[in-house]
Amino acid sequence: MTELILHHYPTSPFSEKIRLVLGHKKLAWKSVIIPTISPKPELVALTGGYRKTPVLQIGADIYCDTALICDVLEHVQPEPSLYPAPCRGMGRTLAQWADTTLFWTAMAYNMQPKGLGQMFGHAPPDAAKAFAADRKAMLTGLTRLYPADARSAYKSYLRRISDMLDDWPFVLGELPSIADFAIYHALWFTRNRTSVLAGILDATPAVLDWMDRLAAIGHGQFEDISALDAINVANSAAPAALHDDIFQDDHGIALGSRVSITSESFGPEATEGTLLAATRMHYTLARTDERAGTVHVHFPRIGFQLKALSA
Repeated sequence: MTELILHHYPTSPFSEKIRLVLGHKKLAWKSVIIPTISPKPELVALTGGYRKTPVLQIGADIYCDTALICDVLEHVQPEPSLYPAPCRGMGRTLAQWADTTLFWTAMAYNMQPKGLGQMFGHAPPDAAKAFAADRKAMLTGLTRLYPADARSAYKSYLRRISDMLDDWPFVLGELPSIADFAIYHALWFTRNRTSVLAGILDATPAVLDWMDRLAAIGHGQFEDISALDAINVANSAAPAALHDDIFQDDHGIALGSRVSITSESFGPEATEGTLLAATRMHYTLARTDERAGTVHVHFPRIGFQLKALSA
């Protein structure tokens, strides 16, 4: 197996989700630290446009979105499973809720002035403005909650999570699942990045204990490499052969067509390429970059839009 390369930055909550999954599966990995805001030229050389965080690279295969990254890591190392029986469907459904509704509720709460003051208190004067402008440009088709509304909803969600932990150490049973890692990362940001607001967690001590159990998993064994080294890895590799999965045509777009793939709600940057696969779970595009060479870029179906490009 070619080495796992994670493109991320330390304060990214979705990256923390994947770092813990890597630790849970005891996988060794390479770490490429990317900028928190655009431009991200080295990352885009691999993805073709997609610039959300994190991105997983295995040779010349580039995997976007943490839902798909988790499936890839499950394939690389099946045990311990992220989808333990008998709650596979429940785990995926809870994870999708956590990655969307819970995450944006938590971030609306975290990004109130007090939280932003802590995040950028020691940064250069224009750092907060640059961050705000960058994230505003990414917010397409997404309605943000006001902090007061977010506080109320966040409290309710924390109580519900606490209820899930009444009888089990993890939200779906004795073992951690994809639901735990997805729920955790939004709360991790509150606790670690905007700790001045973390008092909201104190009313649910069971949630705090559960967070401690997950944090104890750690990030596994990793070493740093440069973004240029990662590009060179892609350039010197060939994309892995595609599995003979069944083509699921929901768009009337044939394999081999020129297409674009874009996030439905956050991050408007499109990746363009040749459609190589459209299975029930994911899309694969082939594209060529002058630095990275020929790469395959993979996206999950859920949360992304596929469109044909005119010839």
